[in-house]
Amino acid sequence: MSTDTDATLRAASFPKTSPGTLSDDGDALSFCTTCAFSNACISHGLDKDQLNELHVLVEHIGPFHAGEHIFRDGDAFDAIAAVRSGSVKTYVLDRDGNEHVLGFHLPGELIGLNAIDGDHYPCNAVALDTVSLCRFSFPKISILAAKLPGLQRQLFRLLSRDIGKAALMAGDWTAEQRIAAFLVGMSRRLSERGYSPTRFQLSMARTDIANYLRLAPETVSRALRKFQEEGVLHVDRRNLEILDLTKLETLANPILRT
Repeated sequence: MSTDTDATLRAASFPKTSPGTLSDDGDALSFCTTCAFSNACISHGLDKDQLNELHVLVEHIGPFHAGEHIFRDGDAFDAIAAVRSGSVKTYVLDRDGNEHVLGFHLPGELIGLNAIDGDHYPCNAVALDTVSLCRFSFPKISILAAKLPGLQRQLFRLLSRDIGKAALMAGDWTAEQRIAAFLVGMSRRLSERGYSPTRFQLSMARTDIANYLRLAPETVSRALRKFQEEGVLHVDRRNLEILDLTKLETLANPILRT
């Protein structure tokens, strides 16, 4: 049996670790800064007791190594998870076996949200590098969310953000606008979690970026090369430095609507 198959059997439906495992990065007042629910803590009205109710639902799982599946299309849905470290790609396969990338998920972001309306995950999730996750039982967190308005609002906000990103990227935009929006989006998402907004590593392959943006791989390479020649950014393999964030944001604004 292949290593990836072994990993899939081990990882399907977010395998559990010991019950009640708590985050060791947070404290009595807040989750760790990379948590997708950090904004639902004290700033949204959760007191110590309420926050502890959310803490006890967290189970740490992983590590998953590059190429290992966290869940597959059709696996039974029972949990959502926040990426604690590393990055995750979600994708679907069409009837001909062609891959269609749905998104890339960074530390502090959730995977599994698009399964809430059904009983099974509607896509695949695979680790792009070494990934650890915080698993939340969805039946339990949904009951808790009904009691905690701040947590419920955060869940709705995260759902709406995913829907909005998909709708905007589906518009009739130029290749340069799409790539600029992708890079600015990465910059902002990393910045929100305390990472550098201008220097970061792209954990995904160029072919994955092209697939996600619905562009040819050579179009992505050509646009990145043009941006580099114009002094907008510097690319060294997967290491990227944004040199002119303002110009990149100007190109991206029609898509990001900011």
